[in-house]
Amino acid sequence: MQKENIKNLSLKELQEIVSSWEEKLFHARQVFRWIYKKGIEDFALMSDLPPGLRKKLAERFIINSLQLSKAAQSSDGTEKFLFESSDHNFIEAVSIPAKGRVTGCISTQAGCKFGCAFCASGKLGFRRNLTTAEVLDEVLYLKNKSSVKKLTHIVFMGTGEPLDNYAEVLKAIRMINSPDGLNIGARRITISTAGLIPGMEKLSKEGLQIELSVSLHAADNKTRDLIMPINKIYPLDNLISACRAYFKKTNRQVTFEYILIKGLNSDLQSAQKLGRMLTGMDCKVNLIPANPITEQQVFPPESKDIALFKNALLKTGINVTLRKPRGKDIEAACGQLRLKYEKR
Repeated sequence: MQKENIKNLSLKELQEIVSSWEEKLFHARQVFRWIYKKGIEDFALMSDLPPGLRKKLAERFIINSLQLSKAAQSSDGTEKFLFESSDHNFIEAVSIPAKGRVTGCISTQAGCKFGCAFCASGKLGFRRNLTTAEVLDEVLYLKNKSSVKKLTHIVFMGTGEPLDNYAEVLKAIRMINSPDGLNIGARRITISTAGLIPGMEKLSKEGLQIELSVSLHAADNKTRDLIMPINKIYPLDNLISACRAYFKKTNRQVTFEYILIKGLNSDLQSAQKLGRMLTGMDCKVNLIPANPITEQQVFPPESKDIALFKNALLKTGINVTLRKPRGKDIEAACGQLRLKYEKR
């Protein structure tokens, strides 16, 4: 029988198994403490468990299903890790240290099916969804084995569309948030979506105070169709209405990610369109200069054009931030390292 990664189980599910073995229920919580608090990956080292239980656990479960293939560290402290799964798919995760916080950027799929023009994640196509355990494997690696060995925030902004792998991602989030798991506050967890409206509607009913980030990247359907094929299914009017409904249901501010691409969506007229579209919404716009992708003629605008765009939005009363590029010297953007590695 093929062994299952124990991190696919909730505490309740593990308690049911432990009980079926006629072991004490509290042993399940001890196992979780060893895995999520102490970072142990060997049942034999769980010294407060009965030897017989350790043997049963080792016969049925593994604790980690990803193997590190490559790691790189940027001059700014950002670290990127490329993992290989048991079925030979490659998965990326990034650790981003900043003053007073360390953010883990986590992948949710092997590859991506949405084909955004500015992103390397989908260039080799979609392979499969990640399991809850694989998502948690990424998180725990960053927490326990990155150079800073710390994690305060989680963003699901790596390879893949989190809301396209809804059940597994939500189960992982509940473990990340749980006091029996990593105990990271819900408001320190962000889901980024390309705009899957059904997933957004479902998420609004979960009762979780997590952050929602929407990849917008254009203020008109014609431009967004060019760079984000998903817009042909969920066009801007519908998406913005869904964002307003999400805020009304959750009372949580929505963040819009907007990648500035030279000659496409970064002119003053685009800024003015964006301002009009978001007027009256409790939101934030996060401007991101594009990562250069030479083969697709994707380049960031000049600094003066970025400043003009930002100032035009500020004049409309919208809260605007400009993301500082991180890890450029190690190709830390989504999918870049995986794409380079798999092309070999």
